[in-house]
Amino acid sequence: MKSIFDTVSKACSKTVTQAYSTSFSLATKMLAPSIRQDIYNIYGFVRFADEIVDSFHGYNKEELLEDFSNDLYKAIDNKISLNPILNSFQETVHNYGIEKSLYDAFLKSMKLDLHKSVYLTQQEYKEYIYGSADVVGLMCLKVFVNGDQNRYDDLKESAMHLGSAFQKVNFLRDLKADFEDLSRSYFPNTNLNALDETSKQRIIKEIEADFHEGLKGISKLPVEAKFGVYTAYIYYYKLLHKLKKTPSLEIKNKRISVPNYQKAGLLAKSYISYRLNLI
Repeated sequence: MKSIFDTVSKACSKTVTQAYSTSFSLATKMLAPSIRQDIYNIYGFVRFADEIVDSFHGYNKEELLEDFSNDLYKAIDNKISLNPILNSFQETVHNYGIEKSLYDAFLKSMKLDLHKSVYLTQQEYKEYIYGSADVVGLMCLKVFVNGDQNRYDDLKESAMHLGSAFQKVNFLRDLKADFEDLSRSYFPNTNLNALDETSKQRIIKEIEADFHEGLKGISKLPVEAKFGVYTAYIYYYKLLHKLKKTPSLEIKNKRISVPNYQKAGLLAKSYISYRLNLI
């Protein structure tokens, strides 16, 4: 029965989320059960594509990503795929009317990672972030509002800002790996060979502005999604705060993280704010 295969497919998406991101997995657990699985399905899809371009060294990444993309479109057309990650993702796409333009933009940014290593202009930078992060936030938003187009349109800009904030924090945190291991430099007009405090603070202010706009949308989210998204917000904002206090030279040479005991404290803080209706 296909229902068994669908169950296995969804379990795979959940496993991918738990294996690759403890923080995102924790935040997803704070969502209502009615929407939790669909967020696992979205994460599984974007994680697999990201791993192709970032981790599968020694293999033909371009061919792998092309095959993955073609399999995605077939899965959506046929409403089934023998790739369990794509099988669960296509179900979410159909259930919530996720537009082709969103996952097209995501795959476009992933393809850029195969050959583009430096982003020289703000336009290039914004286009990459839109495809790699903003559209992921928009796909999740489709699930959160459960097909309410008016609510989606109202929250769209905030969701994009939040996606941008999360991605830029990742860029700053992963500066060493991106620059030294993958030869990538996402921040325009920034000399990563000699990252100074002025450049770092400029990036921090840009991210803080995105967080400010993103928080406006969180307060308007449906109750099923608000606590989970706020949990992710609190975690990433804490990570940004740590990066802000870390000397620029140390950021370039060390990956900054939030310890598990602090994550537990952040979760408790998020829950209190949520219960007291302070979000």
